[in-house]
Amino acid sequence: MAVVSSGSPLTARRKLGSELRILRDRAGLTTEEVGAHLNCHNSKVSRIELAKRMCTRKDFAGLMELYEVDGEKRAELEELMTRAMQRIPPWWDAYADVISANYAEFLAYEAEATCCCEYQPLLIPGPLQTAEYAHAVTGVSFTALGPDQVESLVEVRMRRQERLRDDVPMLFEAVVTEAALRLRVGGTQVMRGQLRRLREAASLDNVKFRVIPFDAGEKAASTGAFTLFGIGKDTSTDVAFTESADNTTNFRDDPLALRRMNRLFRNLSAAAQSEEDSVELVGRIEKELV
Repeated sequence: MAVVSSGSPLTARRKLGSELRILRDRAGLTTEEVGAHLNCHNSKVSRIELAKRMCTRKDFAGLMELYEVDGEKRAELEELMTRAMQRIPPWWDAYADVISANYAEFLAYEAEATCCCEYQPLLIPGPLQTAEYAHAVTGVSFTALGPDQVESLVEVRMRRQERLRDDVPMLFEAVVTEAALRLRVGGTQVMRGQLRRLREAASLDNVKFRVIPFDAGEKAASTGAFTLFGIGKDTSTDVAFTESADNTTNFRDDPLALRRMNRLFRNLSAAAQSEEDSVELVGRIEKELV
């Protein structure tokens, strides 16, 4: 199985840990047994597999010997480890004073994602927001921040949107409820511009935008906002982020949770209108704004 050909140090470290965990499982070894081979505590093995600790070249060599890995597979894993050890600062480091560690992790996965599925029950998804809408939302969500800090977070959100227009753009599928279209965030003028932006974005080949109408009833009332990222063709690199009431993002990568959230997104998509009907609804609501 080929590893992803590119990636940030964070995604490479998580991928390497996942690959090492798979190799250990195939070898039928416990973390205690691997730790004994490396002359370390089993907690170190677990932390390497969970990407919470860097794998040294000495430990890597010991693991490859223990798991009997050589040839092309070993070369692929060595490439992953080299990338995981890189110290090239990502663009969002310039905003370290306003973004949390969880948000930085979110941005790292978004930067490498080949596809993204996002559900928002009340707001327009970040990659589709106008600057004015983003400013209104951020100003309310982060009341403890000063004007300059709010502006910095808006800049981050606008920078994120470049993924939709890259040379190899990210595929973006968004599902929102009708409430997200009708809440007049920022006032009438801001919302009119936001709805116009949605119609424009929906025309992009790599964007799918659909709306769950009010008459869908309880089908749209089962969950809060969440985002799914797919990286490359290897589903073991899929991750999810859920949003908490305090505006924090929570990372999920356990297979059971990912299966549940992928199924949930499919169910929400099934409850939504077609892309054409969704864009038509956006246009109707835009005309109603006076």
